Amino acid sequence: MKKFVLSLVLCLCVTPFIFADTVSTDSSGFQKISSRIPDAVYDMRYYSDYNFTGHRIDGYHAPVAYMTKEALDALVVAADDLRKQGYRILVWDTYRPQKAVTDFVNWINDPNDPGNKSFYPDIKKSDLLAGNYVAAKSGHSRGSTIDLTIIKQNGSFVDMGGTFDFFGEESHPDYKKITKQQKKNRQILRDAMLKAGFKPIDSEWWHFTLKDEPYPDTYFDFNVEYFLQNSSGTTNSINF
Repeated sequence: MKKFVLSLVLCLCVTPFIFADTVSTDSSGFQKISSRIPDAVYDMRYYSDYNFTGHRIDGYHAPVAYMTKEALDALVVAADDLRKQGYRILVWDTYRPQKAVTDFVNWINDPNDPGNKSFYPDIKKSDLLAGNYVAAKSGHSRGSTIDLTIIKQNGSFVDMGGTFDFFGEESHPDYKKITKQQKKNRQILRDAMLKAGFKPIDSEWWHFTLKDEPYPDTYFDFNVEYFLQNSSGTTNSINF
């Protein structure tokens, strides 16, 4: 018996525990971006049908943007930095419900729905998952990732040498076949986000995640709407 107990203890010591990711509908750790950054501009693509699927995405019930409180604290720092340089942020997507990611996957697996081919002109739709363009789980669902760009203070366009959610090399931050000004514009956004505590990825110039995200193993699935309800049943009123 002693040998069995000792063997069990040794196994527990050397065998790593594997915990499943948590799925939560508790929105209490989130804040609306406009409550902290009043001059931000929004083009919430997944609330509209102007995205690669060609339809409004499941879970987007309002054109409003939320982030975890910690990520929004950092975004405020980046927005302040950019404001001093003459820019405002334009947000395409932030928190994304898990059901929205599932909607992406279901669309990819539907051979009869081409969606909007202009977002993936050189790639087969069936390859979007295999090529890591779309993932079955997204950092956006953890609440501390944002897709954004910059515009000038007067609202005029800033040329970044590519568009949001384009699946191709043009979207890579280090893409070479753009102008010096376009490279500079990308770098302005990147520098501000990195200094504020975000990290980039190598496939999308617009995508940033908080380095020390508060919920690294939790994927949230509450709807994007004007009134959020946390897991205890309490409604969080979202004021405009």
